[in-house]
Amino acid sequence: MSADAGELSPSTPAPVAPAAAVVPGSVGILGGTFDPIHHGHLAIAEEVRERLGLERVLFVPARVPPHRSLEPGASAEDRYAMVSLAVADNPAFEVSRVELDRPGPSYSVDTVALLIDAERAAGREPNLWFIASAEAIRGLPTWREPERLVGMTRFAVVPRAGADPLDEAWLTSRLPAAAGRVMLLDGPLMLVSGTVIRARAAAGRSLRYLVPEAVARYIGDHRLYRRDESSSPEPAQETHRP
Repeated sequence: MSADAGELSPSTPAPVAPAAAVVPGSVGILGGTFDPIHHGHLAIAEEVRERLGLERVLFVPARVPPHRSLEPGASAEDRYAMVSLAVADNPAFEVSRVELDRPGPSYSVDTVALLIDAERAAGREPNLWFIASAEAIRGLPTWREPERLVGMTRFAVVPRAGADPLDEAWLTSRLPAAAGRVMLLDGPLMLVSGTVIRARAAAGRSLRYLVPEAVARYIGDHRLYRRDESSSPEPAQETHRP
């Protein structure tokens, strides 16, 4: 399945597809470290929600991998708090602690299985879409139990600025179970990154227009990402994705 807009010249506006009708019970899963969450994450979630008619989008903050860079990073609780602030004004957005509260490594296949159990416990038939960048999905054949994962959820794949687009034929040749389980979207392309935001915060620069105002206030109030005030390292049993 592909939602590619086709070849357009740089001066030609891309056609805007209408929002799809809401599919009752449909849920998008957007995982990440969210260190910090920014407008790029929110724009992606809203685009996928409208294009696929999702009833809800669930943001799933991950534990920070133990071998992350040495630059200051926010704690799991700070990242959860920032995501909660960022999604508070959108009734279709929710945040989950499923990976933060579970000990040991967290793999996408385990997270999706737990979310399926939660949906069924709530009396809903699971209808899940896993939201990820084209860059990340290229590694899907090497993820933990990829065949089981694609059997539990479909994939909404968004482009990433500076990365090559995903070739669906290439993916399905390496993971045949993914055939018909992947939707390629053509946007949005947001040139915003957590690395840049952390660097600006460390330098005392404004984060306005990069993150929601409530998140910018939280970062300032808690003095996150300051070079001389690094957060305590996360526990050893961090999330291992994918």
